[in-house]
Amino acid sequence: MLDRLFYEDKGVLLQNLHSVTALSYPAVLFALALLFSHPLYLAGIFLVSALAVVTAEAMEKWEFYLKAGIWMALLIMIINPLSFHGGKTIIWRGPTLPIVGDASICLEAICYGAAMGIRLLSILTIFCLAAAVVHPDRFLSLFSRFAYKSALVVSLATRMLPAAARELAKARVMLQMRGVDYTAGNLKERLKKYSWLLDILLLSSLEGALQTAEAMQARAFGSGPRSRYRRELWRPRDLLCLASCCLALAFSFYAKAKGYADYNYYPQLGALMPHPSSPVLLGIILANLALPSLLNWGWKRCPYLRSKI
Repeated sequence: MLDRLFYEDKGVLLQNLHSVTALSYPAVLFALALLFSHPLYLAGIFLVSALAVVTAEAMEKWEFYLKAGIWMALLIMIINPLSFHGGKTIIWRGPTLPIVGDASICLEAICYGAAMGIRLLSILTIFCLAAAVVHPDRFLSLFSRFAYKSALVVSLATRMLPAAARELAKARVMLQMRGVDYTAGNLKERLKKYSWLLDILLLSSLEGALQTAEAMQARAFGSGPRSRYRRELWRPRDLLCLASCCLALAFSFYAKAKGYADYNYYPQLGALMPHPSSPVLLGIILANLALPSLLNWGWKRCPYLRSKI
């Protein structure tokens, strides 16, 4: 199960972008999820992030993130109305309790908790998207020019957990094929069976470390000045995605500066569209954010578009 959470090459466009572009797209989504508090903007960012996850074929990863995220979002929606009573629209007036104080529940606190729950789900979806489309080695290679030792250490550390998860799954299947039943026996016997997995994992980790050291020595690591060869190219797809991210960011800051994307939860719920330009700006921002996903969809289905970008 754990190995599904890490990067898998699915051959989609979002994984074939330049590392800077691939990182910029989830970074812009993350920044906008933190920038806006307006419920429609947060819902739009969540839908765009979900669309990107679906087109990146990372549904299995997303399911894992959502299982934890939905419970946390529900917890926020429950705790916030119980702990904050700053709204004017009281929908249930409870007694005054010692220490807790007024136990009334207001509509504004429920709406604010729901908006924060959507923000949490959006952020988890964006992290899922980043894990699905950003190759960790290619991303860390961006820093190899000026901090190659640190980039090497971080690269080895990020690969450790996925490699350990894969080795653990292989060892578990191998022992099951030899007749080991992890559900049979009492607690002591089952712990003993699981300890065999740790022994195998330790041995395979030591063998992997030895192979990595031999590979580094064969490539003369640390013997002199480094040479560098970069195979990543800037293609039209990178320019299109970066341009759409920059436009979305620029329109978002404009909407925020003008107050078109503001929303007041307390002391009373404000208007969803404070200005006639608000829905127009929302549509422009979401259209620009959805462009990489639409290109990803067209890249798989239209050979002409694939050849051009």
